[in-house]
Order: sequence, then structure tokens, then C-alpha cells
Amino acid sequence: MIKVLVSDGMEKEALNKLIEDGYEVVDKHFEEDELKEKIKEFDVIVVRSATKIRKPLIDEAKKGNLRLIIRGGVGVDNIDVKYATQNGITVRNTPNASTVSVAELTMGHIFAVSRYINIANVTMRDGKWEKKKYKGVELYGKTLGLIGFGRIAKEVAKRAAAMGMRIIYTDILGMAKGYNNYEFCELNDLLKKADYISVHIPFNKEQGAVIGEKEFNIMKDGVFVINCARGGVIDEKVLAKALNTGKVAGAALDVFENEPKPCEELLNNDRVSVTPHIGGSTVEAQKRIGMEIVDIVEKCLDKNLVNA
Repeated sequence: MIKVLVSDGMEKEALNKLIEDGYEVVDKHFEEDELKEKIKEFDVIVVRSATKIRKPLIDEAKKGNLRLIIRGGVGVDNIDVKYATQNGITVRNTPNASTVSVAELTMGHIFAVSRYINIANVTMRDGKWEKKKYKGVELYGKTLGLIGFGRIAKEVAKRAAAMGMRIIYTDILGMAKGYNNYEFCELNDLLKKADYISVHIPFNKEQGAVIGEKEFNIMKDGVFVINCARGGVIDEKVLAKALNTGKVAGAALDVFENEPKPCEELLNNDRVSVTPHIGGSTVEAQKRIGMEIVDIVEKCLDKNLVNA
């Protein structure tokens, strides 16, 4: 029987579907040392962000039966994909399932930093009525610059345009077909023009931060910066400095360089809206992710081995 380890949790309906389909499913998170021992027992491992699958763990998995790693979500930066593939282990993710959820959270953060919703929630609970302090800005007529123009960025653009924002974007693939109502820009041009900048690109460890000191210097004074993509694509130390100087009027972050212990200087800044990596954490997204995982398992593995 094919054994599946669900390491970081999974939507209940999808979990039950795997069991009904004849897979032996273990829904449990193991810490790294114990996982090195247990991984050899499984054909499939399903992870989210908490479990890191690096070379040492893959070396242990090679001694057993592991054939498939599934990341329930968009990014696979917590998995050494190249090394796993070189060792005959297939790696898949669920890029479509959380698209709308992340796009909506991005818009939520844009509203939060524009109108001080994040900090006003805190100060009011402290008994403060700071009405005159929170003079925000409207989204209408502002320019939103999207760095990366994949599925999520396109959904953000659609929602932001409905709010009356002008949309500009940049992408390594160049101009996107069918989006003539938005303006394609090179990165530096986008940085100069945008009132709001939202990043929607994966983190490349070799490349490092895409938005660093040079890029912040190019931006408008009083820009807003949003990252619901991946920690590391923005240099957090430089961002904190830019907030302190007023170069950046506000920032919103759902992802961080160091999770689950983000930069305290950003956490404690009143002009930063933060959430704990919850882009895909909606009921609807989790259901879609779960069923997409079931589909991947069924397509990638030889069903004749289920009852072996």
C-alpha cells in the first residue's frame, strides 16, 4: 500500500478522499531529526511552509521509498527541488489553488496601510481616539506597480483597476498578451512611476533580494510597498531604514526573511501592516489545495501499486 505523510496539515475532505482511495495516510508533523528516520517509510510527503526538505532529508529519503513531494501552495523554496529531481523524486506544487486568496489579501493590505486600519485597530483597543492622527490616502487615481505578472498579480490588477488605480507591471517574460489596458515597464521605470509597489515573484537564493537599497532610492518619496509573495525578495533592513526616513510611507508584509520570527523593527513600526504568512489561508483555498493534492497523487503515482 502506498503511504502518504501529510506533514503540515491538510483540508479534512481531501485527507479523507486519499484514505477512501486506498492510500495509507499519516497526518502528523515530525521535527527534523525524527522526520529523517520516518521519511524512509513513505512514498509521498505533503508539506506546506513549516517542513523544510533539504539535501540531508532527501539523502535519507533515498534509502526508502519516497517518490513524490507535494508542496501545498505556490512556492517551493522550502524544498531542494533540483537535488530531489536528480535523485528520482518528483516535486509538485499547487500554484492555482490560492491565487484569489493571495490577491484578496494583497488588496486588504493595500487598504490597511493606506488608511491606518492596522494600527487604528490596536490604538482603539488601548482606549485611544486618534482620529486626527490617521489621515490616509485614496487608492483612486494612484499607480500600482506590479513586479512579476503571473496569476496572482493579474488578479490583483483586476481588483485594483476596479478601485480606479492605474496598473503598470514588469515581468521577466516581457509584455503579457491580452492586457493592453495595463502598461508594461522595465523595472527601473516602474520603480520611478509607482505610488504602490507590490511584488509577485519567487525568491531566488542565489540572486537574493530584488528590492534593495538601489531600488528604494529610485522609488518615489512616500511610496507604499507590499509583499505577499516570498520573504527575501525585499531587503527588510533597507525597508526598515526607508520607513524611518519617510522614503516609504507604509509597508505591508505577509512573508518574511525569517519565519516565524520576523524583523522586530518592522513588526513594531506603526506604518507596517503584517500578517503571519496567511496568503492561502482561506476556507476556499484550502479546499482547492487539498483536492489539487489528491489529483497530483493520483496522476503521479501508479495506481496499480495502491493495493500492492
